[in-house]
Amino acid sequence: MSQHDDHGPEGLAADLPHLTRRRLLVTGLAMGGAALSLWAARGGAATVTGTAADGSVCVANPDETEGPFPADGTNVREGQTVNILTEEGVIREDIRSSIGGLTPVAEGVPVMLEITLVDVNRACAPLGGMAVYVWQCDAEGVYSIYAAQDRNYLRGVGISDAGGKVRFTTVFPACYDGRWPHIHFEIFSSAEMAVSGKAALLTSQFALPEAECRAVYGANSLYAASVGNLDGVSLARDGIFRDASEMELATQTLVLEGDPSAGYRATGRVGLAA
Repeated sequence: MSQHDDHGPEGLAADLPHLTRRRLLVTGLAMGGAALSLWAARGGAATVTGTAADGSVCVANPDETEGPFPADGTNVREGQTVNILTEEGVIREDIRSSIGGLTPVAEGVPVMLEITLVDVNRACAPLGGMAVYVWQCDAEGVYSIYAAQDRNYLRGVGISDAGGKVRFTTVFPACYDGRWPHIHFEIFSSAEMAVSGKAALLTSQFALPEAECRAVYGANSLYAASVGNLDGVSLARDGIFRDASEMELATQTLVLEGDPSAGYRATGRVGLAA
């Protein structure tokens, strides 16, 4: 059995029990009758928004499962706690290489990922100085450290600048069996908090848009297995994203520019309501 085959069912099975972890992020907001109706219709999770000075709207990202492979000190592998956040060199922009003496480098279509953090309760103000930990599978659907113990690539921490922006260089993730293509992330108030083992302010995921997924998977042989896997799932039915409101799903889906040969620039905004 390949590493990809070993990962797929395990990842799906481990993700599904955590669907109830979605938190209601409504601190500082009064919930009126209309909001209560939406909250009840969606099983207790209202969409929280803020309005910037220019009139634009920001949305609080819903909390999602960290999945079975976070390597953030919250789970174990073969009886040992796994925590890459304490590894020297984990704060970095290019997460395609391994660190800590490991050498494998992730192959795949390059993606320049830019995430902007904003405070939903303070007129969508940018949040600087915060730590963002991102992790994802590689082009074959494998998560490093767990299914591939000789590598720890596609994991890294970035610190947001004064504009709330943090940037990573990564690769386009595969579509493995049972899940829509996605990138995991956690937000901490600082780098110190990220390595302390304390709970993240937000744990969530970004979805990749379908058109770009099909373009990448159809053009690059590294993603051969992803073509059939993508045909078997949809964003609307995905076990993690399916309970998001329309506004939440829009903010959870990355915006991509580029093509499979040159790579992509991906942008996403994360709203915190703490």
